[in-house]
Amino acid sequence: MIKAGIVGGTGYVAGELLRCLVHHPEVEIDFVHSHSKPGEQISKVHQDMLASGLTFTDNVNANADVVFLCLGHGNSIKFLKEHQFSATTKIIDLSNDLRLKEDSILDGKKFIYGLVELKKKKIQTAQYIANPGCFATAIQLALLPLAKHKLIKDAVHVHAITGSTGAGQGLTETSHFSWRNNNLSIYKAFDHQHLGEIKESMLRLQSDFNQPINFLPLRGDFTRGILASVYMNCDLEEDQLVSYFEDFYKDELFTIVTKDNVNLKQVVNTNYCFLQVQKIDGKVLITSVIDNLLKGAAGQAIQNMNLMFGLEEQTGLGFKASYF
Repeated sequence: MIKAGIVGGTGYVAGELLRCLVHHPEVEIDFVHSHSKPGEQISKVHQDMLASGLTFTDNVNANADVVFLCLGHGNSIKFLKEHQFSATTKIIDLSNDLRLKEDSILDGKKFIYGLVELKKKKIQTAQYIANPGCFATAIQLALLPLAKHKLIKDAVHVHAITGSTGAGQGLTETSHFSWRNNNLSIYKAFDHQHLGEIKESMLRLQSDFNQPINFLPLRGDFTRGILASVYMNCDLEEDQLVSYFEDFYKDELFTIVTKDNVNLKQVVNTNYCFLQVQKIDGKVLITSVIDNLLKGAAGQAIQNMNLMFGLEEQTGLGFKASYF
């Protein structure tokens, strides 16, 4: 059994990791670290874990097989500098601390960007992974086939709406029910922190990529999921575009291409990304839907873990959407 540790155990992403890992046939949860709630039952925070009997701890097992860092942005590097793990421990960081090339090496540890559909072979031999961001995952999966065929020749326009869990568990002015319910708003217009990792991935496939990505993120009045509409000018016909997407993702278990309309209920509570590809009035429109806490975070982290340990990629991730 793979002994897994979770650091930053009180947040939404950690809760999703717990929900998935307790059913993973090859994993034993070794510790769940929390600096604020050591000794407390995990079910006091994650009430769906009432039957688990697990408790938070402020200790870490330096010899764990894999450690998931679910810390707030800016805190993973600090934690890794304060805690040493064995030479064989694999680390998967879910913050944005180590995703960009310029930040990817920490004390000699090289963190591989963990977008499976882009870097699967490198992930399989990696010891350290920087898990992609949730918006970044949805948007990149909509763009990778176009970048591969050098088709991004004009500005990219993105509107993407995310559920309230994307803001984390901490209470803020815009996460109150009375504010979020029946409401919609734009935030971080054209300046979201995930743009850097998206642009680096585009350059990996299209070396002359220098087009702007005009990204408008929106806060939705639902709890989970991301729907991203991505469009740009394009000369190719729809059938050709669909064939490029189908070919790019033909071996990917969790990324599904369709001509049919897609919606959040198809993917919420799953590790899937559904992509609808259309050609309308000279523009290609890709609609991408994911669960921000699974394919956009915990599920993708487990997908990475499976590859790193030589397991079947879908192990522990065979969830069907709760459609009704």
